[in-house]
Amino acid sequence: MFMRSHGGLTDAAHFGGKDAMLSGPAGGIVAMAATAKAAGFERVIGFDMGGTSTDISHHSGRLERVSDTEIGGIRVRAPMLAIHTIAAGGGSVLRFESGRYRVGPDSAGADPGPAAYGRGGPLTVTDANVLLGRVQPGHFPRVFGESGTEALDVDAVRAAFAELAAKIGDGRTPEQVAEGFLEVAVGNMAAAVKRISVRRGHDVTEYALVTFGGAGGQHACRVADALGMRAVLIHPYAGVLSAYGMGLADTTALRERSVELPLTAATMSTVEAVLGELEAEARGELRDEGVSGDTVVVARRLRLRYEGTDTIVTVDHDTDVARIEAAFAELYRRRFSFLMPGRGLLVEAAEVEARAPSGEAPAPAAGGGETVAAEQIAMFTGGEWRRVPLHVRDRLRPGHRVKGPAVIAEANATTVIEPGWSGELTETGDLLLTRVGGRERVSVGTEADPVLLEVFNNLFMSVAEQMGVRLQATANSVNIKERLDFSCALFDAEGNLIANAPHIPVHLGSMGESIKAVIAANPDMRDGDVYVLNNPYRGGTHLPDITVVSPVFGHSGPLFYVASRGHHAEIGGTTPGSMPPDSAHIDEEGVLIDNLLLVRDGDLREAEVVRVLTGARYPSRGPDNNIADLRAQIAANAKGIEELRALVEHFGLDVVRAYMDHVRANAEEAVREVISVLHDGSHTYEMDNGAVIEVAVTVDRENRCAHVDFTGTSAAVPGNFNAPSSVAMAAVLYVFRTLIDAEIPLNAGCLAPITVTIPPGCLLSPVFPSAVVAGNVETSQAITGALYAALGVMAEGSGTMNNVTFGDENFSYYETVAGGSGAGPGFAGTDVVQVHMTNSRLTDTEVLEWHSDRQGCPVLVESFAIRHGSGGAGRWPGGSGAVRRLRFEADATVGLLSGRRLRGPYGMAGGQDGSPGRQWIERADGTRAEFGGCDRATVGPGDVFVLETPGGGGYGDLDLSTEDGGA
Repeated sequence: MFMRSHGGLTDAAHFGGKDAMLSGPAGGIVAMAATAKAAGFERVIGFDMGGTSTDISHHSGRLERVSDTEIGGIRVRAPMLAIHTIAAGGGSVLRFESGRYRVGPDSAGADPGPAAYGRGGPLTVTDANVLLGRVQPGHFPRVFGESGTEALDVDAVRAAFAELAAKIGDGRTPEQVAEGFLEVAVGNMAAAVKRISVRRGHDVTEYALVTFGGAGGQHACRVADALGMRAVLIHPYAGVLSAYGMGLADTTALRERSVELPLTAATMSTVEAVLGELEAEARGELRDEGVSGDTVVVARRLRLRYEGTDTIVTVDHDTDVARIEAAFAELYRRRFSFLMPGRGLLVEAAEVEARAPSGEAPAPAAGGGETVAAEQIAMFTGGEWRRVPLHVRDRLRPGHRVKGPAVIAEANATTVIEPGWSGELTETGDLLLTRVGGRERVSVGTEADPVLLEVFNNLFMSVAEQMGVRLQATANSVNIKERLDFSCALFDAEGNLIANAPHIPVHLGSMGESIKAVIAANPDMRDGDVYVLNNPYRGGTHLPDITVVSPVFGHSGPLFYVASRGHHAEIGGTTPGSMPPDSAHIDEEGVLIDNLLLVRDGDLREAEVVRVLTGARYPSRGPDNNIADLRAQIAANAKGIEELRALVEHFGLDVVRAYMDHVRANAEEAVREVISVLHDGSHTYEMDNGAVIEVAVTVDRENRCAHVDFTGTSAAVPGNFNAPSSVAMAAVLYVFRTLIDAEIPLNAGCLAPITVTIPPGCLLSPVFPSAVVAGNVETSQAITGALYAALGVMAEGSGTMNNVTFGDENFSYYETVAGGSGAGPGFAGTDVVQVHMTNSRLTDTEVLEWHSDRQGCPVLVESFAIRHGSGGAGRWPGGSGAVRRLRFEADATVGLLSGRRLRGPYGMAGGQDGSPGRQWIERADGTRAEFGGCDRATVGPGDVFVLETPGGGGYGDLDLSTEDGGA
């Protein structure tokens, strides 16, 4: 029998490649669920830490599956257990760079492995545990060294940490350095657990942490502390629990089928018929595998969602519609904190699971006789070396308690019981660790500490990431939920950007100005207030990008701010999708919102917002959808407020404020370091509309600062390619951030060493009522292209976002279509990838086609392919663009905003330009209609819109030698 990624067993005839992708971790989750239930725990978080990665999972009564996941950057649609993997394992490499302690994501692997393996490997998390006495070589197998027969090399570890401590040079001992790296690693793992818990709406403090994998027990207590959890369960086979789980798994057959019907009493007969057919198929598969029908257990489930949304909630099947609706409401409210009264439910799909149970998990035999006395070992804990007991797990007897600090060694794993924790061996042989005291507030100073600098970097980033997870899960529009065209960030009391999740670059560098505008306009704001704006002359980008701002109050007033910016599918204007290619006045682009109070005293001021959305010259075509997405942004901000208050409670306000300053200063120093090796440069960038971006970069190496001067740039244009100054600043911030190899947060500190001159009234500093919709999406790309050319860094990417909109009065859709990326010294460009000021995802074909059909404007994606040969030639060639064909099945308006149609993206250092983009309409009658780079047209049934996006520029003379990675 073979283990499948969805947690069931099958025979060879029914086993395929997709079934094996996560079959190993799936075995661990099956065992986790079974052994936790046997131990009396129904709700658990799985923590499977191995050598290269850690797998996080959730269980609360049944195995959780997903049908869409991402593995190694590739999206896979197949039933799998819900597993979140992070690059943090025992082999994660430790580095000190940019004044911070870094853990991973690279791993030492099995060969050479950690330094302790004696094969010349780098320092890793495992080495930190070895140095601190948390892993004892005497209780580890002798399989290391070049001969494969030696013990762990403690001397090599000690020497390597001594060398690293000397390099850091702040007086820390090697042990303190190792302890600092463990603190960072624990923070990374705890953040991963938070991400999955936020996504599913769970409070992990009410759960037990089930730890397994070879390295899990060494960090379990610390991870639990970081999450506020008070119980850790470690099975006797924790070191090999994934293998154990394969023996416990049921033989399983899954069947699912799309239904796409409203949930009503009238449609239930159809749903029942589908479930019956699926059950027959699933039972047939098990029968083919020799399973007796008498032993088969069948579960029927329905995947439901609100009409007009994409968020799926899976509920158990019931014959009563009211009970199904109640079950959906309970799960939806738990996950998202609100419901959508008045919206009907759709049955997205039906699924059936048929399984032949394998039986209960056998209880490993606990040893008999008396507990053997522990040996005493030296372990570094609490900032000092202490003598602590080391117990061999096989020699412990049921009921025996071990008070931390202590170490428990076994054949396949090591467990560290931290101070404040106690361990007990249960009657079934499990090791149950429990918190025996409350967590004390962490006492740290406000001076910059390299360990805490990385910890707070990750904590601030985690806040923004959790906001993003909440926003994506609760949003209504495809733009936010599917294309991920949104950004979340946190700011200090003055509105300076502190941290953001890796979302849309053009949003993040510009949001700070919006926050400052809200602060200035509302000196009397209250706790709980929420504001909304999209004003492009006050930190906005273009009207569809709507920003929701929430203050985080303390006793004396706002302490911080959190904000979420999302691209709404519709905000009015002359064309559906609010991206008109020919707008000349801001009113033609939609509804301008400026500092509107959105929430006060817990009440959403919906009537006031709707009046604004519907009262403009060109009002929003979908105010209900706007309100739904604003609700999601409010929920995202609420999550950010919750997390920031938790940080203040744990560390103290003075410490959190101090480290906001420190992370900014750290980013500033990183930018100053890269500036010191740059050279002066300038470039004149010509756009398709005749406008020019003139930029000169002057480097002051002595003071490690730079001046970016846009003097000479064209005046604001009559069309919509004017870019608000906030967009120009975002482009500058982005470009200088990309010059830094180290992973630093993109925050306001990056701009501190850079002075930017933007002449008033120019293309990059328009005033009301200049149109700006293309400035955000197109001119922003041109600015980055001008800056990279001035700095001589790399050839240009596609130079455009290729913005496509289509729809009618009832439906609006917007997408950006990727082109090729530019090449640079030592690397070729990439085919069909979003670059620079956007990294939004293209909506899945199935979702696009379904949405358009449901809204009465059906569109078919005929093809989406690589435009081979469109990248510029060179020693390192540019990436190729794309060819996209959209067939319309109803009357609609299609529009395009784009650039690089007259000349392709530039090559560099002898590399050739990429091919320019082009597009046309193939009419149903066989004729071909030309279509401009900024154009719109009416299409009818059978018409096909064809888009060919630009390729990236090449780098280097093609005639030179192609050694060292050239192509």
